[in-house]
Formats: sequence, C-alpha cells, structure tokens
Amino acid sequence: MRNKGSVENENKGTVKETGGGSGGKSGKMVTPSNKEFMFICLLVSLWYSSNIGVILLNKYLLSNYGFRFPIFLTMCHMAACAVFSYISIVFFKIVPQQMIKSRSQFLKIATLSIVFCGSVVGGNISLKYLAVSFNQAVGATTPFFTAVFAYLATFKREAWITYAALVPVVAGVVIASGGEPGFHLFGFIMCLSATAARAFKSVLQGILLSSEGEKLNSMNLLLYMSPIAVVLLLPAALIMEPNVIDVTLSLGKEHKFMGVLLFINSATAYAANLTNFLVTKHTSALTLQVLGNAKGAVAVVISILIFRNPVTFIGMAGYTVTVMGVVAYGETKRRFR
Repeated sequence: MRNKGSVENENKGTVKETGGGSGGKSGKMVTPSNKEFMFICLLVSLWYSSNIGVILLNKYLLSNYGFRFPIFLTMCHMAACAVFSYISIVFFKIVPQQMIKSRSQFLKIATLSIVFCGSVVGGNISLKYLAVSFNQAVGATTPFFTAVFAYLATFKREAWITYAALVPVVAGVVIASGGEPGFHLFGFIMCLSATAARAFKSVLQGILLSSEGEKLNSMNLLLYMSPIAVVLLLPAALIMEPNVIDVTLSLGKEHKFMGVLLFINSATAYAANLTNFLVTKHTSALTLQVLGNAKGAVAVVISILIFRNPVTFIGMAGYTVTVMGVVAYGETKRRFR
C-alpha cells in the first residue's frame, strides 16, 4: 500500500510548468489533448497559408508580373513536388515509402498524372483571365462534378436529397457569372474544365488504385506523379510557349528576385499538398470539408483586398449560394451514406 507522500509526488510529476519567473508560481497544466489541438491549429494555419499563398502568387505571376506561361509554371510546381516529395519521404520519412509493384500500377499512376496535369494547367490558365474570387466560386462546384463522375463510373446512386443539394452549388455559379464584372468566357471554360478534371482525378484514383496491393497514400502518389508530369509538361511548354525561356531570363535580369519568387511559388505548391495530407491525417473528413469551405471564403476576401478586383453584390450572393450548397451536400452525404 502506497503512502500519501508517494501519491502526491506522482501527481506533481504529471504537471508541466510552462514558465519560470519569480514567485515560485507553477504554470498551467499542458495536457496531450491541448498539445494535439495546438498542433492541429498550426497545421490548419499552414494549410490555409500555403493554399491561399500559391493561388495569389500564381495570379500575381500570370496577370500582374508579365510571366504569362501557365504550362511552364505548372511544370515548375511539379518539379518542386518531385524533389521535395523525395526528400520528405526518403530522408525525413514523413510517411513510409510505398514502391510501385507492377507495370499496370505504373500505367494507372501515369493516367492519374495526365488528368492531374490537366486540372492544374487549366486552373493556372484561368487565373490569367479571371479574378481569384470568381475562380474560387467556380472551383467550389467540385462536389457536383465528383457526384456526376462517380455515378457514370460506378453507377452508385446517392440519396435524392444529396443530389438536390447540388442544385444550389450550380445555381450559385450561374448567379455569380452574371454578376462578375471581369467575366471572361475562355477563362471560365478553363476554370470549369480544371474543376471537372480535379473531380475526375479523385474518382479515377478511387477506381484505379482500389485494390489493397495498389493503394498509395497521397504523398507517395505525388512522389510518383510529379516526375511523370514534368516529362509531359516540359515539351508541352516548349512547343506551346516557345518564348518562355527568353522571357523568363529577361524577367530575371529586369527583376533580380524573379528566380526567388518562382522558387517560393513552386515550394508553396508542394507545401499545399503536404499540409493537405497532414490535416487529412489528423482531422476527420467532416472537419476537413468545413475547413475547406472556409478556406475558399478566406481566399476570396484576401484576393479582393490585395488585387482590388471589383465585386458586385450579385457575384458575392452567387458565391454564398454555392458554398451553402456545398455545405448542404456534405451534410446530406454524411447522413445518408
């Protein structure tokens, strides 16, 4: 039987003092749950910063800086993702490395890489012509395309109320399009195509890499998709953007921080993928969805403050309707699955 003193000593050992200082006052107890909460808050902050940062930097480079080469910019992003993914997985061991086990699996990954390239290039092209606020409004329709592609590919039906929730998702974009002062048809088509490609990639990934032996976590998938994307995008950039090298070197001479800006932009693109994976790992699917919706709204507000693009009441009302539809879709999908 333990005496009172030993119990008191054990209890004292569980208390962590958070600050020194005079007076001998002990600090507040820091529990594992508090540490986990602070860690998640940090992750979410980094996730928001990297995602919004790469969108704003893309817009700045493509529209305000004179660097009008979305394909080459996407290739830089993929090159950074390839290098940083290798360092993170092989050296820092953020996740265990998963090896490609067959030619069939490699071809599936290559297919996903092609679709992924299409989505990123389309999104970057759209930023040349559209305001970030409107770009984010169109991007919020991803659940609509995901539901359509999932039904066409697997014939799996959702509850009717789930499909009904998609109506405001689309209606909001239609409303926002009518109220967008800087509406550009080609930019809108590219943004819509990028959104559809992003949804198609997620559905395709679930189908192609569904077997236990072929499943890859998102970081390993990025590790293998990125070099394939670089191989595809480099010749495409040289053919479709023939003066990209000359203009890039010229801008580098004119603006001495051009290379640094391009590197930071590419590194931020990888950080967006890494933090998305970590937030997914440490939170629930519902939390991730709510945070994702809020992230889009934050991106819209920040872009308006930075780029001063005109926004009408109709445009903001349309975006609000879309976000409400996305929230309703997520909730109904959770309840009726």
